[in-house]
Amino acid sequence: MRVAWFALTRPRFAGSPSPARGRRLARAIFLALIATFIVTAAWLSHEALSRAELISPRASAIVYDRSGAFLTQIGEKIRDAATGKPRVDYGYWPLKTVPQRIAQATLALEDRRFYHHPGVDLRALARAAWRNLTTRGRREGASTIAMQVARMQGERPRSFAEKLMQAATALAIVARNGQEATLAHYLRLAPYGLNGHGVAYAARFYFDRPVEDLSWAQAALLAAVPQSPGRMNITRESGLVLATTRAPHAIARLEEEGALDAAQAALARAELDHMRPLDAKRRPETLHLALRYETLARDGLARPVAEGDRRINATIDLAVEQDVLRLARRYLSNFRRRGARQVAVMVIERGTNAVIADVGSSDYNDPQAGAFDFTRVRRSPGSTLKPFIYALAFERGVLKTTDLLNDIPEGASGVSNADGLYLGPLTPRQALANSRNVPATNLLRRVGLEANFNFLRDLGLHDLETPAESFGISMAIGALPARLEDVMRAYAALADDGVMRDLAFTRDDARRPGRRVLSVDSARLIASMLSDPQARLPSFPRYGPLEYPFAVAVKTGTSQAYRDARTIAFSHKFIVGVWIGRGDAGAMRAMTGVSSAARLAHAVLATLHDAKPGDIAPEVFAPPPGRVAIDLCRADGGADCAQTLREWVKPAEGLEAATYDGTSAHGESIATAPDSQATVATPLVISTPEHNTHIWRNPEQPDRFNRLALKLAPTGADSQIVWTVDGEPFATAQANETVFWPMTPGAHRIQARLALAPVASRTVKVVIE
Repeated sequence: MRVAWFALTRPRFAGSPSPARGRRLARAIFLALIATFIVTAAWLSHEALSRAELISPRASAIVYDRSGAFLTQIGEKIRDAATGKPRVDYGYWPLKTVPQRIAQATLALEDRRFYHHPGVDLRALARAAWRNLTTRGRREGASTIAMQVARMQGERPRSFAEKLMQAATALAIVARNGQEATLAHYLRLAPYGLNGHGVAYAARFYFDRPVEDLSWAQAALLAAVPQSPGRMNITRESGLVLATTRAPHAIARLEEEGALDAAQAALARAELDHMRPLDAKRRPETLHLALRYETLARDGLARPVAEGDRRINATIDLAVEQDVLRLARRYLSNFRRRGARQVAVMVIERGTNAVIADVGSSDYNDPQAGAFDFTRVRRSPGSTLKPFIYALAFERGVLKTTDLLNDIPEGASGVSNADGLYLGPLTPRQALANSRNVPATNLLRRVGLEANFNFLRDLGLHDLETPAESFGISMAIGALPARLEDVMRAYAALADDGVMRDLAFTRDDARRPGRRVLSVDSARLIASMLSDPQARLPSFPRYGPLEYPFAVAVKTGTSQAYRDARTIAFSHKFIVGVWIGRGDAGAMRAMTGVSSAARLAHAVLATLHDAKPGDIAPEVFAPPPGRVAIDLCRADGGADCAQTLREWVKPAEGLEAATYDGTSAHGESIATAPDSQATVATPLVISTPEHNTHIWRNPEQPDRFNRLALKLAPTGADSQIVWTVDGEPFATAQANETVFWPMTPGAHRIQARLALAPVASRTVKVVIE
């Protein structure tokens, strides 16, 4: 056997692989690579197929006012995949069919070989790789439409592995869904600046037209933006320059491919040359409205016109909104020196309850609580709930228009009037029009605390389940907090003959039918009383902010310590609500509803009616059906008098109980001084205030008038009495005298004792708020 010489001379080392072992190792490595490739391919296929379904965030909506002007848009809150920070995205409107010029303009810039590859363009990848290797400067990409869809559907951190996965997903997307669906989905997801997505949305947002109606120039401009939506912000000069530099490339390619002839291409270029930055449509003055419509949309109360048309047609009139905001800011600036810091105004259309203006504050960015929407904040309504106390009394037959209500200290349970005065016997018309506190609280007591509390709940003015005693008779003068929008809705029921309807913020959504909460008779009686300038005398002089050159029912209210000033007024066409106050609920300086909110309400209504000084309109509100007009004496409600008021009565009532003879209309005696020589014949009984009474100090009067009347029931004697408050002597007076104690907040114990005998009344407990 022959053996090569080098085989004999080459040393052999222990452990050296034999040729057979080398081949086996190579084969193992090759098989491992094949297995790895197969596993990787299987994983890529599985993962790509799982991502191949065409998905998109929920389509957002654009809100337009009643004349078609852009108001706001409602976006989707998402978390940015790259930064992890939250952001709001808009758009994602679906396309049922892709308009031809949109498809051609987009493909001309983004994927010219779209119909000639399966989702990944190998020719473009090779070209981009060669150019990136051989040239310096900006790197060239080769992402196809399908690859961009894969990336936009699931944004993840960029890496080579993710790029490989996008390519695999692109192949799966086209294979599963087809090219047309892939293109349509790209046009739904593509970014077009200002966090907006989708060409249908962009067409409506930027050009206010359907995507089918875009010109070639507009289509080319939008096609240019997705490459760099942040830099190509077409609402700015710099961004528009970049976009209009790229857009002509689309026009040139379309002309080159024969999609455009020379004339069409020239027209498109000329239109691009004359484009100016488009309106960004940001309205900072309508931020409260934007939040309002976002809430309505989330609650399903504001819906787009259709699935393919994501417009929401609002009832708001932006022209009116701007006028109202201008007036609100002007009047607030005048009231600031008296402590006012914020204002809210709402205007609704009478009969439809369509909200046409909704000013939540003077400025959303105002550091003085401007971000609060004060139309939706519960604040004291002051006296603006009094009309509903009277309406319920009429409704239940407790009150007639010819009755007399006592506005006197006796029996007032410590309640006094805003001016510190008492007007004596008044008809219901006078008592309500003069906004007297004593008749209102006495009337509330007669009808019943629970009955009134439940009625106010039925009107939507509160949703409390607490006992009515928690608020007591003071609910008639502002103790029950209510939102301005809820008070507006309740007044709309008065204006609409007793039928309550929801406020309407959109023109297309179906609304619940109205429901009757008052009879036509009661509602029209209240409207008649609130619109009678003669009945307001003497508390509110003629030709002030409560009087208009056309029929207007108006009611004002002021809360404790002048913290809130409100006015609600309605004409034949509109209902206006105004609130003025402070975000910190601090006190203003003598800012009543009449002196502040009523003036702004007057200016708003005059602007809405285009009224001018000296205008006279003869119209009045419709009278209650089945009633006849009679003239009642202002002084005593009788029929024979020089100064009269027009009143509406039922024919069967006549003038029953319309005279004043020292008793109330319902036979209640009015206390008079007993014989001064008499001796004490009965125990001491405190008649005023009543035991366990909650009393709210009246905010519309100075502190010197915030006094609680202390009075004994008739004793038959004129003995000297010592009044004690919280165990400390407060005043000495005769038994038949009324003593006035300056109210201080808190719980107090009141007692009366004889000065010269060991006789005392039971202790009466009161709570002063």
